Amino acid sequence: MAFTIAIDGPAAAGKGTVSKAVADHFGFAHLDTGLLYRATGRRTLDGTDPVEAARALVAADLDAADLRTPEVAQAASRVAAIPEVRHALVDFQRAFARRAGGAVLDGRDIGTVICPEAEVKLFVTADDDVRARRRLAELTGKSIGTTYEEVLADLRTRDARDSARADAPLKPAEDAVVLDTSTMTIDEAVAAAIAEIDRRRSADAPESP
Repeated sequence: MAFTIAIDGPAAAGKGTVSKAVADHFGFAHLDTGLLYRATGRRTLDGTDPVEAARALVAADLDAADLRTPEVAQAASRVAAIPEVRHALVDFQRAFARRAGGAVLDGRDIGTVICPEAEVKLFVTADDDVRARRRLAELTGKSIGTTYEEVLADLRTRDARDSARADAPLKPAEDAVVLDTSTMTIDEAVAAAIAEIDRRRSADAPESP
């Protein structure tokens, strides 16, 4: 039986961590849709046309070691603003979402465009300062040299681009539950997400005769 959980939000808000934990908890398949755009963006850095890169994407591209670098992140944000790129990746995401056994997808337009009929929609967010410090710690841990100021500027540039694009802008779905993780630990954020999903699953369960 298909059951889709759509988790959206800006970079470094915690949606990826929450999504993976939720998928593990419920035994659902998980797709970080941002990797599709990162892999596409990475190809464009070699001179490939963005639309051609999206159409030629294969599963192995999602395993590239350098998809989490700031350069690839900016390239991903640029290609994600191209409607033809987004359209090329829609079918893959929708098929994944309705697979048997349940699926969790995280990204920026899952609840609004890719899976507007998802059974559960969450929008995970956090203050700019919190997100910048989280991303800085992540990059430093990978020995990627940068500063807080550079990370903050990068996040705000991506936020502005993602929110302003005409096609599938970053925003909460009207029926999404907003989860602000600014003052939450990872465990608290995951617990809050699981509680909301349990509530929705209980509400949708058929009543016993």
